[in-house]
Amino acid sequence: MNLFLFKPSQPLTSFLIIFALLPLIIIAMSDSIDSDSSSSSAPAVHIIYTEKPQEEEPEAYHIRTLTAVFGSEEAAKDALLYSYKNAASGFSAKLTPEQVAQISKQPGVLQVVPSQTYQLHSGPNKLH
Repeated sequence: MNLFLFKPSQPLTSFLIIFALLPLIIIAMSDSIDSDSSSSSAPAVHIIYTEKPQEEEPEAYHIRTLTAVFGSEEAAKDALLYSYKNAASGFSAKLTPEQVAQISKQPGVLQVVPSQTYQLHSGPNKLH
């Protein structure tokens, strides 16, 4: 069974067909490599909602909560990305799935959600 609609009669034609398909093969291979390398155990940014600390500065409370998971204050400070103090009580940090499970059990932690980034679109009439 011939997969081609025409019979390549010259080596140049075969070369051109392979050359045309090569970028598609490379793209397919790179996608599979990317999906393998982005393991589910890799740290990802999460937002951790907590009870409002009563007798402690919010950032110190957040670091203390992370220290219980990371085992050291230094590692907790490295993982902490931002402390929320006004509209919500909580913080954002880079956590593995195992760390998410651990921090969810900590006293005062209300909810842990993955952070999401949204693209803003200006619509058909560009504003800028």
